[in-house]
Amino acid sequence: MKETPLSNCERRFLLRAIEEKKRLDGRQTYDYRNIRISFGTDYGCCIVELGKTRVLGQVSCELVSPKLNRATEGILFFNLELSQMAAPAFEPGRQSDLLVKLNRLLERCLRNSKCIDTESLCVVAGEKVWQIRVDLHLLNHDGNIIDAASIAAIVALCHFRRPDVSVQGEEVTLYTPEERDPVPLSIHHMPICVSFAFFQQGTYLLVDPNEREERVMDGLLVIAMNKHREICTIQSSGGIMLLKDQVFRCSKIAGVKVAEITELIQKALENDQRVRKEGGKFGFAESIANQRITAFKMEKAPIDTSNIEEKAEEIIAEAEPPPEVVSKPVLWTPGTAQIGEGIENSWGDLEDSEKEEEEEGGIDETVILDDTKMDTGEVSDIGSQALGPLMWSSSKLLFWNFLKGAPIVLSDSEEEEMIILEPEKSPKKIRAQTSANQKAPSKSQGKRRKKKRTAN
Repeated sequence: MKETPLSNCERRFLLRAIEEKKRLDGRQTYDYRNIRISFGTDYGCCIVELGKTRVLGQVSCELVSPKLNRATEGILFFNLELSQMAAPAFEPGRQSDLLVKLNRLLERCLRNSKCIDTESLCVVAGEKVWQIRVDLHLLNHDGNIIDAASIAAIVALCHFRRPDVSVQGEEVTLYTPEERDPVPLSIHHMPICVSFAFFQQGTYLLVDPNEREERVMDGLLVIAMNKHREICTIQSSGGIMLLKDQVFRCSKIAGVKVAEITELIQKALENDQRVRKEGGKFGFAESIANQRITAFKMEKAPIDTSNIEEKAEEIIAEAEPPPEVVSKPVLWTPGTAQIGEGIENSWGDLEDSEKEEEEEGGIDETVILDDTKMDTGEVSDIGSQALGPLMWSSSKLLFWNFLKGAPIVLSDSEEEEMIILEPEKSPKKIRAQTSANQKAPSKSQGKRRKKKRTAN
């Protein structure tokens, strides 16, 4: 597990706050974070939230052969997993020292304390016993993993129901939940872990440390206790020396906290059992609080529609009347068709860049309109300089000549004349390409055409 080290400034800030008996989340020195328990649709599935630390617990069972030295006892197996989903510092597929320490502490707390009657899990002595497996998955890490994991494990075991079995001779019959009701496990007591963090060699003490406080603590003391004030296990880590009075003081605090947590667990189990008997809705989806972004349903708020007309009239009366704008139709070019009503543009003033583009476009258009009075050869020469690489057809030139009142000269060519304009550094005249079969007109024919135009 590779955690990002805290800076010296953050470390000094946390230690200074602890000396002043202030915590980042606003709690007092001996306060526990809020605990929330929710159950899934299946028996033995639960989620425990200790502040922002979240642990999922799932219990499963299987008929197996017993151990040779304990032929009449069932088997309990605990497995805690730390995934990268909980914190980026956790390495997948590798058992770190923290994971090994947490698993051993859970086994001592729940299995070695004999909180579950393992002899009641025996079906046939020496042949068939129940193996109970408790899988714990850390969903989010915000400190104090062992307390949240121990609560999730004992809650899942109390909520679990194993299938009913019957033995006739050597034949073992396993019944489904539809045939017979599942049987709960026999639990004697509920051991729960309570963690204490020490700072500055035991000078300061905090209950239920969060992730930031765990990074700057000098030592940790974990006490597993039930509501009868019986200590199931105790473990100290960090290499600090504790006095006898400090341990007694922590045990008294743990007794109060364990009694409160046990009462909360019993109430949660009773509420879930009552809802299941009444046929109500249960499961993780129903446990999500409403009126949140992550909720699956929202309550509809009633809307009063009795005096809508009065409110609308008040709003209209208080509003300013719209300005009167008389639009005048504008005909841009006489003798041309238009789409729409021909109303003048009412948009705001153009920007400087748009004005420049518009002026450049207007200059080009005037050049084209003036040049259309000339012959085809002159138009092609000027257009190549002003417009760049464009393609003009004789039909477009005829249209412009018609608009400006210029005389229209029809070509004798059967094919449509096409003029291609190409950008060049030195302007050159581009001759009209005609069909290969048609010959170029002679000079005498050109003089005759000019005489006819002057006569007209």
